[in-house]
Amino acid sequence: MVTGGMSCVKYLIFCFNLLFALSGIAILTVGIIIQGIHAQYSNFLYSSYESIPLLLIIVGLVIFIVAFFGCCGAVKENHCMIITFSVLLFVILILEISAGIVGYAKRSEVEQMLENKLNSTMFEYYTNPDVKNTWDIAQHELECCGMRGPNDWYRVTKNDSLPHTCCPDTQNDGSCNIKSANKYKSSCFEKLEAVFVQYGSIMGGIGIGIAISQLIGAIFACCLARSIRKEYETV
Repeated sequence: MVTGGMSCVKYLIFCFNLLFALSGIAILTVGIIIQGIHAQYSNFLYSSYESIPLLLIIVGLVIFIVAFFGCCGAVKENHCMIITFSVLLFVILILEISAGIVGYAKRSEVEQMLENKLNSTMFEYYTNPDVKNTWDIAQHELECCGMRGPNDWYRVTKNDSLPHTCCPDTQNDGSCNIKSANKYKSSCFEKLEAVFVQYGSIMGGIGIGIAISQLIGAIFACCLARSIRKEYETV
């Protein structure tokens, strides 16, 4: 049985695992929320960008397994479980740092990605139901119209008509047009960029912030495992 300072470390690890469980819930929740947002605007995203929240969801789920090994290993003073906990913790730490770095890196690509995707999908609005649905969601939810503004739709329609989602509380009967007084005037590009940059920052901050706390937990776990091993060797 570990004694002295290592006994304190043992209980610190147990407390850390309670925090890890909460951090797992936080990561899982954020991943699910961002995944839901990405699913809504999937036609505006590169496939590589859509994988980031999935990584957070996987990390959140695995943390529960890691916390289990940590709690059991600390309480039972089981050297094998503590080592397993430490290894898994380092793996999760690397995944979280990777998610954080990728999240921050992808922020710089948002502008170019949206410019390319919005430009190309506008011309598919009236021919592709999936693309139409994505544009309708964006314009309705973000209260915007067109890539840079309502006039952008002239390039597509060659007339003054606008999608009905450019005008709030308007039926899809062709009554929404460039002369409508209640049309949205904001740029969907700017609104979407703000959304993705914000969530990119959140993903990066959570990934790196929690990884730092897990590094401390991993160090404590290694110290406890070393102490348990010495106790066994002494016996």
